[in-house]
Amino acid sequence: MVIKPHNAGNIKIAEVSSDQIIIQSAEDGLDLMGNIYYQGFDKVIVYEKNITPDFFDLKTKIAGEILQKFSNYRIGLTIVGDFSKYESKSMKDFILESNKTGHVNFVETLDKALANFSN
Repeated sequence: MVIKPHNAGNIKIAEVSSDQIIIQSAEDGLDLMGNIYYQGFDKVIVYEKNITPDFFDLKTKIAGEILQKFSNYRIGLTIVGDFSKYESKSMKDFILESNKTGHVNFVETLDKALANFSN
């Protein structure tokens, strides 16, 4: 796992990437959040490819558990990827609602992720 730092004003952003899946479970999400927080970052960018596909099946409840933890601890999370492949109406609605609240976002590019944190 590689953590690349970015700054947007006084906000420290961790861009997390890997050649493997980083988040397999809600516990992995919580561990990542703790690691990022311990290192002094305020926000996190994770790539869709580094998250288990089960995250995108809302029946597993992994997405809800992870996003709730990030919201509770007020650590902003942006997931970067191509979400058009998820045809489930509930997943599309979940992404839309998450993006409306602004605390957890789903975007297509790193530039959009960094722009969201700059606003």
